[in-house]
Amino acid sequence: MPKNKKRNTPHRGGSGGGGSGAAAATAATAGGQHRNVQPFSDEDASIETMSHCSGYSDPSSFAEDGPEVLDEEGSQEDLEYKLKGFIDLTLDKSAKTRQAALEGIKNVLASKMLYEFILERRMTLTDSIERCLKKGKGDEQRAAAALASVLCIQLGPGIESEEVLKTLGPILKKIICDGAASIQARQTCATCFGVCCFIATDDITEMYSTLQCLENIFTKSYLKEKDTNVVCSTPTTALHISSLLVWTLLLTICPINEVKKKLEVHFHKLPSLLSSDDVNMRIAAGESLALLFELARGIESDFFYEDMESLTQMLRALATDGNKHRAKVDKRKQRSVFRDILRAVEERDFPTETVKFGPERMYIDCWVKKHTYDTFKEVLGSGMQYHLQSNEFLRNVFELGPPVMLDAATLKTMKISRFERHLYNSAAFKARTKARSKCRDKRADVGEFF
Repeated sequence: MPKNKKRNTPHRGGSGGGGSGAAAATAATAGGQHRNVQPFSDEDASIETMSHCSGYSDPSSFAEDGPEVLDEEGSQEDLEYKLKGFIDLTLDKSAKTRQAALEGIKNVLASKMLYEFILERRMTLTDSIERCLKKGKGDEQRAAAALASVLCIQLGPGIESEEVLKTLGPILKKIICDGAASIQARQTCATCFGVCCFIATDDITEMYSTLQCLENIFTKSYLKEKDTNVVCSTPTTALHISSLLVWTLLLTICPINEVKKKLEVHFHKLPSLLSSDDVNMRIAAGESLALLFELARGIESDFFYEDMESLTQMLRALATDGNKHRAKVDKRKQRSVFRDILRAVEERDFPTETVKFGPERMYIDCWVKKHTYDTFKEVLGSGMQYHLQSNEFLRNVFELGPPVMLDAATLKTMKISRFERHLYNSAAFKARTKARSKCRDKRADVGEFF
């Protein structure tokens, strides 16, 4: 899948924007140079500091309704003003305020393309993320890593995102390997490290180093010779899953020789994760195997896997799993996914999916494309559709061509108002309620008859 890396004209933008609404908390000047800022610490803010922060809306809730709210309720200037305030608040002495500011910036950047604004302030943002990763704990580190991923997605491949990765990469790696750090923080840092490397790195040595770092994490879940036939989940299982998934993503852009080496090492060990007692690990391992088969057959059309019979038996058992000790929701989810995985391994088939965004649609017709889409969807959330329409980097990754330019009148006709959406949801709710009532009445009649 071509990445079509494009270098932007280098900009050495300074730290931009000084919001005035939270000036008492941050003492930022109009030019964005921070003066008289209180020392960074992990202490909670005083009541006085929190009252100053209330000049801005809750960062974590801002823009959670997506682009529609931003377009209707705030101009570009208002949005940038809010973002400047959030950037200033990343220097606040309260850990909770810094975390909320990081989440607020991330929510805005996930739902709106602000390339020029971010380009001018990328160094300020990178410094804030670096500080929060180094000095923060748990949730703050998680929020900082999540913002770093979206920042690189906004910047796209080029010198700017390479500088972000160069600054944050060693810190992310340290947190990922730190057994004393929060599991959630390590998990988000692993995803961030892989996604930023996918976007920014041109250094093949750095790519291999990232792959090795992630391998060292998820291979700890492999069955050992002395182990039983079941991989037991541990508190770090979620970290292992994230590391495996983002490792698989990076493998899709590796040179063929490196892919062959990884296939030789992991093809016979990955199936052991299918016996994990964690449904998400089983699914992650199955999808990774399907993608590895796709890569192997792309390199050699007559690729032969020695343990195909035992592997297909295991996949078929998971696709028809009826174990009573497993939750019904987990079994349904697992059976659906493993039916597709079994078809991919046995028949080289993939059920094409269609993703609609605005007036366009994208066909996901292979495991590489599906895995790439799922990874960026996890990072961007509900903003994925907007970025597929507007983000040149993602459009290059999925071979969608240049963004489609639509005039305001066309966009207005495509948009459903909040009132119309409310009416539609209300009607659907009434219909479901009526259907359930009829069903209950029938059961009551049957009960009376007997």
